Amino acid sequence: MGTSLKEKYGKYFAQLTSVSRAAAKIDEGNIYQEANLDARRFMDPLLSENLLPGSGLNNIENFKSFYDAVAKEGKHGLILMEHYTNLDLPAIVYFMDHGKEDWQKDFGKRIVAIAGMKLNEENPFVRAFAEGFTRVVIYPTRSLSKAEETAQTGEEKAEEEKKARKINMAAMHAMDDCKKRGQVILVFPSGTRYRPGKPETKKGLREIDSYLRLFDVMILVSVNGNCLRINPDHPEDMIMDLVEEDKLLLTAGPVIECKKFRKDILDALPADDSDPKQKTVDRVMAILQQQHDKVEKTRI
Repeated sequence: MGTSLKEKYGKYFAQLTSVSRAAAKIDEGNIYQEANLDARRFMDPLLSENLLPGSGLNNIENFKSFYDAVAKEGKHGLILMEHYTNLDLPAIVYFMDHGKEDWQKDFGKRIVAIAGMKLNEENPFVRAFAEGFTRVVIYPTRSLSKAEETAQTGEEKAEEEKKARKINMAAMHAMDDCKKRGQVILVFPSGTRYRPGKPETKKGLREIDSYLRLFDVMILVSVNGNCLRINPDHPEDMIMDLVEEDKLLLTAGPVIECKKFRKDILDALPADDSDPKQKTVDRVMAILQQQHDKVEKTRI
C-alpha cells in the first residue's frame, strides 16, 4: 500500500494554501475559475516523482487531429475522459505542457474541466490542489440528490434546488463563452472517480447526452495506471489518497463527430425506448472501457 498524500506531500500544504485564491463557497458569480499557476507548480512533483518510464500520451496523432479541428478549423471540442484519480486532469495537462511540440503546449492551455463544487468547498488543500487548472464549476446531480435527502423541510429542499439551477445555468453560459474562445471542455462522464468493487461509479451520467448536442467534435480518453489511489480506509478524504508509482497512459480514440455519433445511436433504438439519452452515454462508456482494456493488456 502506498503512502498517503498527506504524509508524503504534507510539507507542501502550507505553501500551496498560501497561494490559493479560489472561492471557498460556490455561487453563480464565481463558477468560471482560471488556472492559478502559482498553485499548479506544486503539482508537478506529485507527477514527476511518481510516473514510471513509458508514461505519457498514447495515440498522439488522435490528440493532434482533435487539436487541429479546434485550433485550425474552429470547431467546438469536447474531451470525455475516464476518471480514476484526482490526477487525471493534472496528468493530461502535465503531458501536454511537457510535450515537444508547440501545439501540445497550446492544447494544455485550452483545457477547461467541468468540476463539482466539492473540490472547492470540502477542504482548503483540495481547493488549492484543484485551482491549478482552469475549471467551470457545477452543482452535480449526485450532490443535489444528497442535499435533498438531508433537507429538513420542503423549503430547504426548494432552496437547494434553486441554488443548483442558478449555478448550473451560469455554468452553461460560462461553457458557451469557453467554446467561443476556442477552449476545450473536458468532462468526466461518470461524474465521479471509479471505486473498485462499485460498478455504479463507472456508469455514465445521462446529462452527458446534452454535451453531445452542444459540441462539434470529441475524443474519448481512457486512463491506464494510477498514481493517486482512493484510500479504502478513508474513501471520502481526498488528502488521504494513496500515492503510488505507476506507468500512466492516457489514450485518445479517433476524433468523433458528436451529433452524428448521437444520431446514429438514437436512430438504432426502438421508438418506445424508455431512456434514449442514457443509451448514448452507455455507448460512450462502453467505448472507453474497450479502449482501456486493450491498452491494459500491453501497458506493463
